[in-house]
Amino acid sequence: METYINKEDQAYRKAAKRVKDIKGFYGNLTSYCLVIPFLVILNLLTSPGHLWFFWPMLGWGMGLAAHGISTFGIGKDWEEKKIKQLMEEERRNTKSI
Repeated sequence: METYINKEDQAYRKAAKRVKDIKGFYGNLTSYCLVIPFLVILNLLTSPGHLWFFWPMLGWGMGLAAHGISTFGIGKDWEEKKIKQLMEEERRNTKSI
């Protein structure tokens, strides 16, 4: 019974962390979508000869892409498999001693 509750609690915490990560990404995306157009308009109204808005758009965009990849993409399954593999190896090493 204890193990079932512990696993259920662990699954809940993992899901809660995942929701928090997704919420953080969408918050970052929303901020990007609101701020960058403001910077474009500000730049075009104040100094249309010098287009500086590309720099914050590029920098923040790269950060946003990295955030999206870490939240949704590459590496999530790999990390989980590697953790399980290392835990299994450790368990085997402990048993053989």
